[in-house]
Amino acid sequence: MDGLRKKDPEVYRAILDETKRENGNLELIASENFVSEEVLEAQGSVLTNKYAEGYPHARWYNGCHNVDIVEDLAIERAKKIFGAEHVNVQPHSGTQANMVVYFAMLKPGETVLAMDLACGGHLSHGHPHNFSGKFYKIVPYGVNRDTETLDYDEIGSIARECKPRMILAGASAYPRMLDFKKFRQIADSVGAFLFVDIAHIAGLVAAGLHESPINYAEFVTSTTHKTLRGPRGGFIMCRKEFAKKIDSEVFPGLQGGPLMHVIAAKAVCFKEALSPAFKAYQKQILKNAKALAGEMAKLGYRIVAGGTDTHLFLLDLTAKDVTGKDAAAALDKAGITVNKNLIPYDKKSPFVASGVRIGTPAVTTRGMKEPQMKLIAHLIDEILSNPADEKAASNVRKEVKGLVSKFPLYKSLVKALER
Repeated sequence: MDGLRKKDPEVYRAILDETKRENGNLELIASENFVSEEVLEAQGSVLTNKYAEGYPHARWYNGCHNVDIVEDLAIERAKKIFGAEHVNVQPHSGTQANMVVYFAMLKPGETVLAMDLACGGHLSHGHPHNFSGKFYKIVPYGVNRDTETLDYDEIGSIARECKPRMILAGASAYPRMLDFKKFRQIADSVGAFLFVDIAHIAGLVAAGLHESPINYAEFVTSTTHKTLRGPRGGFIMCRKEFAKKIDSEVFPGLQGGPLMHVIAAKAVCFKEALSPAFKAYQKQILKNAKALAGEMAKLGYRIVAGGTDTHLFLLDLTAKDVTGKDAAAALDKAGITVNKNLIPYDKKSPFVASGVRIGTPAVTTRGMKEPQMKLIAHLIDEILSNPADEKAASNVRKEVKGLVSKFPLYKSLVKALER
């Protein structure tokens, strides 16, 4: 990056500083991860130059032979990982992948049954300010107030009452396993499509550590980052009978030229996900999440839904007399990155929230295991016990630096950027 350093030092400096931040902080945001240097290399390649509207071997532009190879690889690898009949790897994001399914299969105003954002759903599952909430009639389902887990009998009852055209399963802040067979049974009982968003759990599904929705749902979408540990982007899987509708809704329906450098990075991450090391990595994510949640519980924190089966969990901070917003800000000063998050039936606004969401994919990528999770729990507790204590923040920051130095990230890149 010598050229960038000389020609645009401001951008270069921001990239250098972000590399240092990622290397020097404890990243516990459940939707973030660190890609391999091979993924970075693919995404930073000359493939960014190539327009490739259309699909492999049927492009609108000439000169697409090499990018056709890359997209074919990404598609075939995703099919192999998930056992999908059809895959489209062109969506720029998970939300755009979701938009494609809505637009391809529904008319504006039709009913969708989806998880309430306040109970763990995603913006694209029906938030009123999102396209999904603006264009469709969204009927939400939540979690049981006592168990904070999904009540499939209740979901079935709501479905029979509202008669949705489509049922959407998936979440961005739900720590327990999803039962796709039960969702399928509910969908069949009312004649609805089943659409599953596995953006958060895709890596776990790929490794066989969470039930796959492929045999139950007509449509499955995901991001390629988060637990899958690839570049930021989306993809769609569906049954063959819907392939033409889905593909035509991606292009020319909602997107123009695909981002071929990102698709190349997706292909690399899919190859990584086919390796035995990837399955071992996913197993460690789960072990780390359970260890971290368990230690926080021992320290007196309430874990939403009583624990976790996945890569994430929610801390309810109500009894600690600190908001999710203030907790996330205090932890950030100490080098620990989380995000504020609503807890089920939260009395506070989403901008303040009563909880924080914590995930283990990124720290697991660094090589950390259960002993480090227990240490991290105590560091979090030291900050949250007195969020305004500057001395505690300074002490924890030093401990964080000592911990991450034993698990360096992008070591060669940091050295290269600092030359």
